[in-house]
Order: sequence, then C-alpha cells, then structure tokens
Amino acid sequence: MALRAQETSKSESEPKSLWHAVSPPGKRMAPLQGSIDIDVAIIGGGYTGFSTALHLLNSGASVCILEANTIGSGGSGRNNGQVIPVLSRVEPEDLERHYSEAGERLVGLVRDSAEDLFQLVRRENIACEAEQTGWFQPAHTVAHSILCEKRNAAWAARGAPCRMLDATETSNLLGSNAWDCGMLNPSGGHINPLMLLRGLAQACDKRGARIFENSPAHTIIRSGQRWQVTTPQGSVLCNAVLLATNAYSGEISSTLAPKVARSIIPVTSWQVSTKPIDEALARQILPQRQAVSDTRADLRFFRYDARNNLVSGGALALPFNGAKRIKNLIGRRLQKAFPQIGKPVFSHVWSGLVAITPDRYPHFHQLGPNYWSAVGFNGRGVALSVAIGRELAKAINGADLKDLALPLSAPTPVRFHGLVRAMARTALPYYRWRDKHPKK
Repeated sequence: MALRAQETSKSESEPKSLWHAVSPPGKRMAPLQGSIDIDVAIIGGGYTGFSTALHLLNSGASVCILEANTIGSGGSGRNNGQVIPVLSRVEPEDLERHYSEAGERLVGLVRDSAEDLFQLVRRENIACEAEQTGWFQPAHTVAHSILCEKRNAAWAARGAPCRMLDATETSNLLGSNAWDCGMLNPSGGHINPLMLLRGLAQACDKRGARIFENSPAHTIIRSGQRWQVTTPQGSVLCNAVLLATNAYSGEISSTLAPKVARSIIPVTSWQVSTKPIDEALARQILPQRQAVSDTRADLRFFRYDARNNLVSGGALALPFNGAKRIKNLIGRRLQKAFPQIGKPVFSHVWSGLVAITPDRYPHFHQLGPNYWSAVGFNGRGVALSVAIGRELAKAINGADLKDLALPLSAPTPVRFHGLVRAMARTALPYYRWRDKHPKK
C-alpha cells in the first residue's frame, strides 16, 4: 500500500499510524545535493526499493535510493503488516497460463515469499515484531468455501505448506463462528511494517547505500549510454534505474513516468487499531495470533500487534468524515464476528493508497536499457515486493530473463484514468452486494 505523496509534507497535521506511534525513530537522511555518479539509482524508498538495493549491494554494486518524502511515510511503513504468500485474485494456474514458464517461476516466488521474508528478517536481525504464526483465509459463503478448497489444492499441488480447516478448526482458530472453513498457510504471519522497512534501510545503509530523503525524482533521461535522474537540488548519473514508486507513481510528478502511473488505479484503504485487548480475551480471539483476511471483495482482515492491539481496516465508498465512519464500520464488523469483544475502543486510524491493476496481476516493466519498474501489488505488497527485489536485482545485474520470475509487459495506461480513479470507490457497494450474492 502506498500513501498520498503529500502526506509527509503535512505530517504534523495528518493522523499518525499505529506504527509511527509505537516504533523507535528511524535515522533521518539528508536530501540529495549536487551530482553523484553511481551504478544504480532506485526511485522510491519502500520495500521494493530497499529489497532490490540490499541484493544489489550484496553483489557489489553501488546504489542510491531517492525517497520523495521520508522513509516510512508511504505505504511500506503504514500498511496492515500481514505477510501473505498468495495473490489477491489471481490463482497460480492463471499466472502459468498467462506467462508460461515465467509464470511458473513467479508462482514459485509467490509461494515462498512469506518464508523468504521471515528468513531475511532473521538473517539481518531486523527487529520488526515479526510473528510467523501463519496466514488464514476463511470463506464467508458456501460458494467461497469451494473457491478456498480449489485455491488450497492448487497451491498445495505446487508445494505450498497450506491445508484446509473445517468448521470446528476454523472456529477454534478464530474464536468466532462467523466463517465455516478456510485455508491456512503456516508460512505467513505479520510484522510491524514500519520497523521492517527501517530495518531494511539500516541493512542497506550499513552496506554503503546512499539514501536520500525529501529528494523526489523530477526527470529520468538518457545521457549517452547512461541515465541521469534529477531532483530539486541534485542529479544522479547511473548505469541502471529502478522505478519503485507503486501507488504514488503519479502523485509526486505526473510527468516522471506517465504510462506507468496511469496503468494502476490508486484506491484508498483505511487502517484502524483497537486499544490493547486484555490477555483473557486475547486467549479467546485469535488465540494463536494468525494474520487473517477473508474471501470477500470488500475484505475483512485483522491481526494482533505486539501489544495485543487488534489491527483491522476496510474501505469507504465516500470520502467525507472518513475516520469516524471507518471506526463505526469496523467496530460493527468486529462486534459481529467477535461478540465477546463488546464495543471496540480504537486508538489509531490512518489511511493510504493501494495500487490496483485492472487485471489484478502485478506488473513488471522494462522501460529502457536497464531501466525497470514494478507496480500493482493489489494489497499483497509486503511479501511480494520484498521477494521481487531479488529478481529485479538479478535483472539489473544482467541475468537472462529466461531464468527469472519476472514476466515483463509493456505499461498499458487505463483509458480515462482520472475518471476511473475518481469512480473506483463507487464500485464498493457492488462488491458488497456480490459478497452476499456470489455466483453459484
């Protein structure tokens, strides 16, 4: 999830996320001033950018990261923190059919993405409140139970450690009878997203990365056999560029990479956190502390943080009075799912943008000679964007694309992008209706 580009500049007036409130402060980085010469310039200081940077640095490349605001002000520092090893609406057979052998490799990357993230956290000793307690997707209707069973069988056939839970197991796992069954993948879990991002940045900093905050890229132009990236006070001459700006690709500058920016639809997602749930109640609700997100299009999702805050969220069809309305909406949903919780008391409310692609596939582009882009993680960006950094680093280092889990496509702008973006949230009532009336 990526936030509006202007948020950091208004940070004193914007509501802080739970993660900003509970996480130790990160190291502040100065803006780029003057000119530098480097191997790789990465635009965007989120998971994709820092994961790619870490792999490049380990291979011996010199790297700079240009963050338009501050590290953690965007989506990588403000999402729900669920580590999910599947895509949102695209099944593994869809990837294989759509991308052939590259799709098969991408399936393997997605399958292993959560495990890879937790291994990275352990290897780099990143303190990010990581809990590999599993990810659970409960089915909200009989029709979706069938979908869950097919999804579980498809991923299990491709080596994922997933299994179906029946009604009794589901009730015991959730502490709720609101769902009948579901798919459990023990490789998933949850993290403090801001602490994970800052940990990745620290790992890159220790390896010699040059990290610049408040340094939005204004232009990317070819300069002989190299690239030149300009910022308000400086410029970078480099051999390769990675555009890793995801949902705010068009928020900083409408002219930096307009085809990429118009190929995704940024949609606002709200996050809320309760005050800490007492220990006795926490032993009834999610007693094993899994991350949970169900099969609805208008998703129900929740998990505990390290302090037993129950972290959830959702979407709104209309933007007015959003913080109050989302608290009321999520409060009702939590009470319905977990009657024993009573009326939830919320401590934090915040919002951001999720990058949605029309086909729901993640999109990977080569925009020029050694100029790459990755966008459109469709609400699955924590595990996927960290994992894809390894593949992007290999591509930048000249690996044969036939060996990578990186199916490339040309950016395809959405027609009438501004209108589609403005109307995207009006589809929410239809999604809610469809959740209640699934196709048989």
